[in-house]
Parts: sequence; structure tokens; C-alpha cells
Amino acid sequence: METKYYSLGPSENSTTLKIIRILFGLVCLAIAVFWIVFNIRSVKADRTLWITVMFLSGFGLYQVLAGLGRTSRFIGIGSDKIFLKKNSLLPVKEMSASEIKKIELFPLNLIFYLNPGRKTVLRFGTTYTDNIDPIKSKIEQFASGNKIYLEIKREEI
Repeated sequence: METKYYSLGPSENSTTLKIIRILFGLVCLAIAVFWIVFNIRSVKADRTLWITVMFLSGFGLYQVLAGLGRTSRFIGIGSDKIFLKKNSLLPVKEMSASEIKKIELFPLNLIFYLNPGRKTVLRFGTTYTDNIDPIKSKIEQFASGNKIYLEIKREEI
């Protein structure tokens, strides 16, 4: 079985939007550099200058990375591995079937219990609900194919 990837965020990333993000990020980075060059010569180069520069640089870098597609959140489910990128800035977490003890399925999240006593929680949220059911069915197939204990839980209020 090939690895199937599911987006955990908005999937409407057109080419126009990507270009706008990259350009906006480059403008923010250029303003940060200009701000340093213009204000470093002044007598009042205080910490507000550096806070402004750090914010503009961080935001500009994030926008460039988002435009290049490096910040997308996803889950990839293969025949014997799960690839999970929960956070847009952290790297992809790879979980093999041999290290997963148990999987709990809740209506809006998944909990992976791993062998050395660790666990990983994936929260779906209520904004992008289109992929929740396909992900859950693929996780069920993954668990049954790899003989992993799967528990489906219902949350009632």
C-alpha cells in the first residue's frame, strides 16, 4: 500500500496565494533590513527596534516558508508507517507500526500510544472537518493490517 497523505489544514492553496505569501514575506524581510540600516545610525537604537526587527523577520520568514509549502500540516498513512506533522514549524514525526502499542479514536482526535511509554495526540479541530472520516477509516485499516489494538471511544457531554 502506498502512503496516502491527508491535509490537516486549508487545502485551497492556489498558485496566486503562494506567490502573494512569498512576496509579502520578502517585503517584510526587506522592511526589517531597512529598519535596521535606517535606525541603527540613530542615537535611539533601543530594544523596541530589535523587537520590531525580530517580529518582522520572523513573520516574513514564516510567510516565505508558507508560500513554498514548507509549513503545511498533514498526516501520511502507509502500510507500516505513519508520518505526522502536527505543527507547521516542527519537523515530521515518523511512527512505525512496531512502535505503536495502541490507537484510540475519538470524534475529534487520535491518540497514538508508543512503546517506550510515550504518546502522541493529534487534534483535528472543528474548522476543517472534510478529512476526519477518511483519516479515521485509513487509521482503522492501518491498525487491522498491522495488528495494532484500536479502541474507538465516544465522547458524550
